Amino acid sequence: MSYQVLARKWRPRTFHELIGQEHVSRALVNALDQGRLHHAYLFTGTRGVGKTTLARILAKCLNCETGVTSRPCGQCRTCQDIDQGRFVDLIEVDAASRTRVEDTRELLDNVQYAPTQGRYKVYLIDEVHMLSTHSFNALLKTLEEPPPHVRFLLATTDPQKLPITVLSRCLQFALKRMTPERIVDHLGHVLTQEQTAFDTAALWLLGRAADGSMRDAMSLTDQAIAFGHGEVREHDVIAMLGTLDHRQILALAESLAGGDAADVLARVAHLAEQGPDFAGVLDALCGVFHRLAIAQMVPAALDNAQGDREALVALAAHFTPEDVQLYYQIALNGRGDMDNAPEQRTALEMTLLRMLAFRPQGAPAPDHKPLPIRGNVSTPTLSTDTAAAPQEGPQEPPADEPSESDSPAAQALAPEPPMSPPTAPVEVAAPEASSVEFSVSASAPVPAPPWNDDDAAASLADAAESAAYGEAFHEEVGEDVPADHPQPGVTPEVPEVSDTHQALFGAAPAQAPPVEPGSEVQVDDDEQDDPLDEYMNEAVGDHAAGQAQALAAMVEGLSDEPSLDEPETPKDDETSGAEVGHHALPVKADHTPIDNAGWLELFPGLGLSGMTANLVANCIVRHDDGQHLGMWLHHSQSAMNAEVHRERLEKALAARGLSRRVSIEVGEIDEQIETPARRRARLEKARLQRAIEALRDDPHIQSLQEVFGARLLERSVTSFERDDAGNS
Repeated sequence: MSYQVLARKWRPRTFHELIGQEHVSRALVNALDQGRLHHAYLFTGTRGVGKTTLARILAKCLNCETGVTSRPCGQCRTCQDIDQGRFVDLIEVDAASRTRVEDTRELLDNVQYAPTQGRYKVYLIDEVHMLSTHSFNALLKTLEEPPPHVRFLLATTDPQKLPITVLSRCLQFALKRMTPERIVDHLGHVLTQEQTAFDTAALWLLGRAADGSMRDAMSLTDQAIAFGHGEVREHDVIAMLGTLDHRQILALAESLAGGDAADVLARVAHLAEQGPDFAGVLDALCGVFHRLAIAQMVPAALDNAQGDREALVALAAHFTPEDVQLYYQIALNGRGDMDNAPEQRTALEMTLLRMLAFRPQGAPAPDHKPLPIRGNVSTPTLSTDTAAAPQEGPQEPPADEPSESDSPAAQALAPEPPMSPPTAPVEVAAPEASSVEFSVSASAPVPAPPWNDDDAAASLADAAESAAYGEAFHEEVGEDVPADHPQPGVTPEVPEVSDTHQALFGAAPAQAPPVEPGSEVQVDDDEQDDPLDEYMNEAVGDHAAGQAQALAAMVEGLSDEPSLDEPETPKDDETSGAEVGHHALPVKADHTPIDNAGWLELFPGLGLSGMTANLVANCIVRHDDGQHLGMWLHHSQSAMNAEVHRERLEKALAARGLSRRVSIEVGEIDEQIETPARRRARLEKARLQRAIEALRDDPHIQSLQEVFGARLLERSVTSFERDDAGNS
């Protein structure tokens, strides 16, 4: 006997053997048991889901010699003839090959005759949507009122092409696509009965490749058995289908979760050795992120369509919801960029690196190394001898080097147009000792200052070039001045040497050498003049000194530094962790309990941004004992609740001196209780209303309304009134 393929050998013979179409079989079984049979049925669905099989089972139920039943015997002559395709009264018509109206008329001429062998004459028209318009019109009358011994069974994969007049005359059943889980279970049962060895992972590959069609799955299984010498193994199926191993996609997602860019590129290189479709890799990665989002939001809804449910649930714990959503969006955009990329692998690698670069937590930055962009050109550094040795007098620069008037210091002292006052405090971070280089040319000497603090001299040499160094200089020089002085002064002796000076130049001499009379202007201990003014008077004259004094005043205003005798506490709109120079402002710990009113006032000054600010803005204070702060989050924002936001809130509170352990719970918040988000919305609404009222009362607008019939579009009004945080 010749070999029979699995798809035909394992075709269901009864409704109870049917796989995955319970909603159809239930309706037909009940209709058969109750004797409520319609004269025309229409089965729709994709290929290989059981449309023709259902029609044959129904024909068998109608003509079984035991009577009309939902459980045909399968042993009588009629049942066997239908199974073998030789029953006379089951007329199967391929509409794709008989589309003409003449074929339909010939078919209908025999409708009036009684069945030859069975109880009913059954017309099974497959791919009925291929019939012509005239054929449908010829069929309408008979389809609506057929003889009592005739039943029509129609099957199609494209019901949208059927005329509505045909649809209204039939009972329509839409067959579902087969899920991978059902396909894998059925293939496992078939291979077990066939006594064929198999790997479960190989069946999952076949189930996904079948794309919802059981017939395709059975055909691929036949092919896999032949390819694997009578066995169905995973590596054989991968080679046969030419698909990627899904475990490699999961491993790539694990590398993204760890933020390891080197490992990500290594895995892409490993994938490239197999010559895959990189667009398919990105599509598979999008599918993984989609299922990770489901695993995080609704774990019970996560399917096992690829046999990786447990692995995905474990992997979801290593991603924040923000990461998953961001990575999915970047992957979608990268999929569209592949057509414009020089090659698909480049597009894939750039997409993966973009995910790490823009992740909400930030990616670990690589070690910074200077790039040889300018060849052998190096920046001259200020050596110990140059910084320590005083200049005897003005020196002429070499002919091939810029003069002193062209140096950065002289350019900084040149008159400049008035500058608008800064609108935000300026933070000046002290440079590290190991990486500080001073761009002071040897051909543009600067006169030595009247005090012998080399670190201050170096800072002053750069102060004309950077206002930031001027601020650091003021802080360092005025460190040990008595508190009763109205302004920090400078003495010829510097009792302590800064850490930066020691790191750069080593230990300083214990006492400054005496300044020779006549060569430099001496500084009196009783004078309270600014050292920057004294030095600039000696360097460039009275006019430049006036400019330097203006510069020092501007730097002092930018620093916004509290005085030594009256320390100030940070304001609400400033971050308490700001540093001036290399000294951080001390913040006292405050364990005073915070209530919700205090929380509303505190929130704008925390300096939070992004998703963390959105999350915290929807919280209220539930309790605070000075050590532990319990927050209550509105349930509508529960999807954003992540550990990283709680840690950022703790850091922001600690920077304000409010050291707390923060816990965030999700629940319902009464509409009468204000959160920072509700308060902001209320204030914005009030500002908008005031803006609308101001426009209504404006005499010019009123004149336009009276003369031209103008109308004020209130939805287009925007308020520029500033809120408590200074934002418009």
